[in-house]
Amino acid sequence: MMSDYTRGVSSLSLWTRCLFAALLVLIGLALVFGGAWLALDAGSLYYLVAGLAVVASGILTWLGDRRGAWLYGLMLVGTLAWSIWEAGYAPWLLVPRLVAPFVLGLGFLLPPLRRLDYRTPSAGLVAGWPAFAGGLVLALALGAGLHAASYTAPADPLWQTGGAVPAPAPLPHPLAAVPDEGWPFWGNDRGGTRFSPLAQITPQNVGQLQVAWEADTGPAPTGDKTGGLAVTPIMVGDALYVCSEYNVVISFDAETGKERWRHAMTGKVESGKPCRGVSQHRVPGATGLCADRIYAASQAPDLVALDAATGQSCPGFGDGGRTSLLAGVGEKNPGLYYVSSPPQVVRGKVVVGGSILDNQLWNSPSGVIRAYDAVTGQLAWAFDVGRPDRSTAPPPGETYTLSTPNSWAPASADEELGLVYMPTGNAPPDLYGGQRRPFDDAYNSAVVAIDAETGKERWRYRTMNHDLWDYDVPAQPTLVDLPTPEGPRKALIVSTKRGETFVLDRITGKPLKPVRDLPVPQGGTVPGENLAPTQPFSIGMPAFRGAELHEADMWGVTPIDQMICRIKFLQDRYEGTLTPVGTERPTIVQPGYGGGVNWGSVSVDVDRGIMVAAWMNLPTQARLITRAEATAKGFKIFDGKGPVPGSDAPMENTPYAGVLGPFLSPLGAPCSPPPWGLMTAVDLASGRVIWSRPFGTARDTGPLGIPSMLPLPMGVPFSGGAITTRGGLAFIGASVEQAFRAYDVTTGEEVWKVRLPAGGQATPMTYRSPKSGRQFVVIAAGGKPTLKTKQGTKIVAYALPN
Repeated sequence: MMSDYTRGVSSLSLWTRCLFAALLVLIGLALVFGGAWLALDAGSLYYLVAGLAVVASGILTWLGDRRGAWLYGLMLVGTLAWSIWEAGYAPWLLVPRLVAPFVLGLGFLLPPLRRLDYRTPSAGLVAGWPAFAGGLVLALALGAGLHAASYTAPADPLWQTGGAVPAPAPLPHPLAAVPDEGWPFWGNDRGGTRFSPLAQITPQNVGQLQVAWEADTGPAPTGDKTGGLAVTPIMVGDALYVCSEYNVVISFDAETGKERWRHAMTGKVESGKPCRGVSQHRVPGATGLCADRIYAASQAPDLVALDAATGQSCPGFGDGGRTSLLAGVGEKNPGLYYVSSPPQVVRGKVVVGGSILDNQLWNSPSGVIRAYDAVTGQLAWAFDVGRPDRSTAPPPGETYTLSTPNSWAPASADEELGLVYMPTGNAPPDLYGGQRRPFDDAYNSAVVAIDAETGKERWRYRTMNHDLWDYDVPAQPTLVDLPTPEGPRKALIVSTKRGETFVLDRITGKPLKPVRDLPVPQGGTVPGENLAPTQPFSIGMPAFRGAELHEADMWGVTPIDQMICRIKFLQDRYEGTLTPVGTERPTIVQPGYGGGVNWGSVSVDVDRGIMVAAWMNLPTQARLITRAEATAKGFKIFDGKGPVPGSDAPMENTPYAGVLGPFLSPLGAPCSPPPWGLMTAVDLASGRVIWSRPFGTARDTGPLGIPSMLPLPMGVPFSGGAITTRGGLAFIGASVEQAFRAYDVTTGEEVWKVRLPAGGQATPMTYRSPKSGRQFVVIAAGGKPTLKTKQGTKIVAYALPN
C-alpha cells in the first residue's frame, strides 16, 4: 500500500506539474494571440509559431507526456536560431529573445517533471540530452549563417562622415581662451566650451580621486520634491556660488565646502523648475558693497543681484536688488513662464531669455529676450520678434508679442564682437503650427546673434523649418576658433534635440560645415497645418540620433513585452526622422523630445580639437486629438499646483490637444533597443567620430522601475552634460545610474567611476583652489523626478589625496 508520505509527495508532484503546464499554456496563448495580431500586420511569424509550440508543450506536460519537454526544447533551438538570424550576437538584443524562454525551460528540470513520465521511458530523456545540445549548436550555426547571408546594417547617421579616426594630436594653438584657475561662467567661459586648462588630474591618477568635501543646499521650504538640483556651480576668487530650484543662492568656501552665506530670493515656490546656474560680474571701478555681483533668476521670476562677498541684495539694482521678469510678458499663470538658465553678462548687460511650459496654450507668455543694465537693473533693450521696430518695454496696457519662440537654454557671448548668441525653441504649442505667424517660423529652433549694446539682430540661423516635434535648440552655442584650410575661423557649434550639429561662422552666421536641405516625410497632418517639404541636415558633422528603426529592432524585457512593442511599432506611424504627427494614430518621434543633445550641451577639448557629446537615442510617441476629446479627458493648462504635466498637452485656444510620452513596453522598458545614452567624441577639423560608447549601466534601472542591480554597460537615459580638461579627461554624471565617471578623451576608455549620494543630473565643473593648489571636480547630486532617480540636496567635491 502507498504510505501517506508517498501519497503526499505524489500529490505535490502532480500539482507542481499541472501548475507549470498551466503556466506554459497561458504564456503560449499570449504569444499565439499576439503573434496572430502581429502576423496580420505583416510582422514576424515567430511569435505565433513559438506560441503554438509552447501551448502544445503545456498540454503534453499536463498529461504527463515527456514529449512536452522535447517540444519545448525544440522551440528553444528554433528560438536561438531565429534570434541570431534576426539580431546577430548583440548581447542586449538577444536578452529579450532568449533569457525568459530559457529560464522558463529550467522548470523541466524540477524533480516532479523529471520523475513523472507516463508514456516515454526515462532512459529516453538521458539519451536525448546530447541530441538537444547538438540542436543548440546547430541552431547557433544556422542562425549565424542566415544572419551573415541576409543582414544589412541600417545606415547610422553617427558615421555619415566616415568611420572612426585616431585621436588628433594636440593643436599648436588652443581653439579658445579659457580661465586657468576658476570656473567663472556656467560653461567656464562665455563661449561655453566646458573645458578646463587644469591637468593635475590625469587618466593615470584619476583612480585616486576621493571625496574632499560635501555641502548641503538644504531642503525645499515646504518639503516638496517636484524639482531637482541641477546646478553647475561657478567659482570666482576662493568661493563657489550655486542656486537651488527653491529660490536659494548659496556661497561655499572653495577649499572646504563650508557655507559662507545663503540668500532666499523669495519664499514662494512658483514652478519647482531647476535653477541651472548663476552668473557673476565685477563692476568696473567700483568698490565696496556689490562691486562684485552674483545674478540669479528666482522662480517668481525676478532677476536678482547680490553682493558676492555677503549675499546681501544690491540696493541700487532695480527695486531693492531685484527686477521683475513678469513685466509685459502676458499670461501670468504660475509656472507657465520661468527662467531655468543662468543669465549671460556681456558688455555691461545682463541678458535673459525665458522658458514657456510646453504645449499649454496659444497666447502663451511672450518669448521676449531682454537685457538689463548690470549696475542699475533697468531695462536696456528688449528683443521681441513680433515687434522688431521696438526695443523698449511695451506701453501701459500692452504686452510683448504673445506665443513667440522663446530662448530657454543657456546663452553664450563674444565680448570682443559684442554679440550674445541666443538659442530658441518653438512658438508654443509645439505640436500644432496652424496658427503660427511668419515671424514665429522665422525664429523657431534657431540661433540668433544679437548686438549686446543695442539689442538689434546681426544674424540668425534656423535649424528647423516649421518645427512640429519640439526640436528646440536646447544647448548653449559653443564658441571656438575652428581650424580650416583658409586659417582659423571664429566658429559657433549648434547642438540640437534632433541630433543635427551645425557649425557656423559666428560673425556672419553662415555654415562652415556643409548643410543640405533634404526632403522629409509628408502627409497625414490635420487641417490648417502646413508641413515644410524639406529640412536642413548638417552633412559635414555626425548626427546624434541613431539609425532608423525597424520592427526587428523592437526591445522589451521578455518575448511578450517585445512582441507588444512590435505590434505598437507596426500600428504607429513611423517613416524615419521627422515623421509628421497627426490624429489617426500615434507617431514615433525619433529622437524624442529629450534629445539628441539637450541642455547639457557639448564640451570641446580646445587643446586637441575634440568635441565630446553626451546624447540620447530614445524615441517618444505623439498624437493629436480633437478639442472635444481633450475636454472629455479633462485636459487643462498647468495652474502651478501639483507636478508639471507630462503626457497631457492641452494646447488650449487651438483646435487640437496632444498626447505624448515615452515609447515604452507594458513593463515600462523602452521599446527601442539600447544603448539609449551614448558618449561620442568627434574630431572637429574633419567632422569624423573618434570614438562612441554606451553611457551608463543597468544597475539602477529595470522593469516596472525596479533596479536590476546589474552593472552591465547598457547606455541609459540621462540629463546633464560633460566637461573636458587639459589632463585628457571627460567628466560626467547625468545618467540614471547614480554614478559620476571619467573617460579618457582620446580613447573613450572609462577610467574612473564612483557612486553618488543621489542622481547626478547636472553638469560638473572643476577648478584649482587658490589656498591649496589642489584641483577639485564638483557635481550636484540632486536627482530628477522625471528620470525617477534618487533625489538629494548635495554638492560633492572630489580631489586627489592631500
